[in-house]
Amino acid sequence: MGEKKYYLTATGFQRKKEEYQRLMELRKEKKLKIKELRDELWRPEDLNPDYGALQTDLDFIEEKIKRLENILKNSKIIRKKRKPPKKVTLGTTVRIEINGEIDEFTIVETLEADPANKKISTSSPIGKALLGKEEGETITIKTPIVNHRCKILKIKYQ
Repeated sequence: MGEKKYYLTATGFQRKKEEYQRLMELRKEKKLKIKELRDELWRPEDLNPDYGALQTDLDFIEEKIKRLENILKNSKIIRKKRKPPKKVTLGTTVRIEINGEIDEFTIVETLEADPANKKISTSSPIGKALLGKEEGETITIKTPIVNHRCKILKIKYQ
């Protein structure tokens, strides 16, 4: 069975690479501090509470690094297409009218979702409702609390 593919924008991929680099530096710092504590004490885990905390931090960082390595290794960057898209797909920016207001969202995978910056996941209620739809369509966005009517005004790549 193959590895999961992660579809990211070029910006999202770059952010994951930068996060990976920061974690690698942090791992290096934590390992150095642990080594310093080991050099000072015969049994650091018994005599120094900082040792246990550092080791816990290091374990957490190692897990994040493994996860990011998997993401970076299995990522596919969403490329801009030559022709404007006719339907909402991963990587498109969609201008909609919802509840009398105009809003714009970029459709991304969950890994890159950031609703505060108008990047919505394909698995969110809005993302699910918009995928595969065309300009001019009016759709219903179903949420646990309320259903919204929404018209797709424009589909574009950034």
